[in-house]
Amino acid sequence: MTASREVPDADQLCHRHLALLRAVAAGRAELTCSQVPYLRVDGFWCDHTTVADLVRRGLIRPARPGPVDELVPAEITDPGREVLRSREASSDPSPMAG
Repeated sequence: MTASREVPDADQLCHRHLALLRAVAAGRAELTCSQVPYLRVDGFWCDHTTVADLVRRGLIRPARPGPVDELVPAEITDPGREVLRSREASSDPSPMAG
């Protein structure tokens, strides 16, 4: 799959996208080396459409090359980290004026 050059706003992603990004960032995920990516988190297969969207957007990728269909560690990309940081910053409560 070819990654998109446009980094999405965190608001463009649903909770499922963000949960998978967090799992990949935590090192809990494996991704198939294939044109059609499959992701496994904690031993469980994930929603294919969401995974394909994250790969297409360039937010996650295989950590290393491998034979077709081999499961390898998944890694979050710099744009993926940026999306998570943006989301965390936007969900922080504003300080209350005292």
